[in-house]
Amino acid sequence: MASWAPVYPAVVPIPVDLFVSKKHPGLNGDLGFADSLGNIVFKVNFDKSSKSSFKRVLLDASGNPLITVFRDGKGSWQGFKGGDNREKDLIFRVKRTVKKLTRTELEVFLVGEISRESTPDFKVKGFPFQRSCTIYRSDSIVAQTSLMYKLHQIYARRSKYRLTIFPGSVDHSLIASLIVIFLYGQ
Repeated sequence: MASWAPVYPAVVPIPVDLFVSKKHPGLNGDLGFADSLGNIVFKVNFDKSSKSSFKRVLLDASGNPLITVFRDGKGSWQGFKGGDNREKDLIFRVKRTVKKLTRTELEVFLVGEISRESTPDFKVKGFPFQRSCTIYRSDSIVAQTSLMYKLHQIYARRSKYRLTIFPGSVDHSLIASLIVIFLYGQ
């Protein structure tokens, strides 16, 4: 008699949750993105030493710079690969389209060889005060943030929230830098 065993795919595409807070151990007040085990995946350095207070550096867990974002005008941001702002290392441009008291929307244009400046590659829509936003690529949801609620909790603290990145071919460091621009780039 032959035995039957179910066959599972080698890689199961599942959403990835990162927990965002300034209160992770060892961060010294910087923003951190941790996995479900509490291991820091990304850190954000709010560069206070530069003349421009609108510089943010996304670091990996070892402290290596991945993406540096600069504010270049009224609500516009640019993201560069690594720790510099050389034009050849430009990854994306972000333009704020709506900024109201309760709602903000951003359009993200990736820089590449084939560039369509008229249509954005990503859109970010949400409510910064509530720490909630959704990142779209055309009509599909790429990532979402939400506050962390506990059982029997009436009021959710805004100091810790969840970032859910859905399966796909989007770089997690790009999504983390867009979250930083959306929530802390006002």
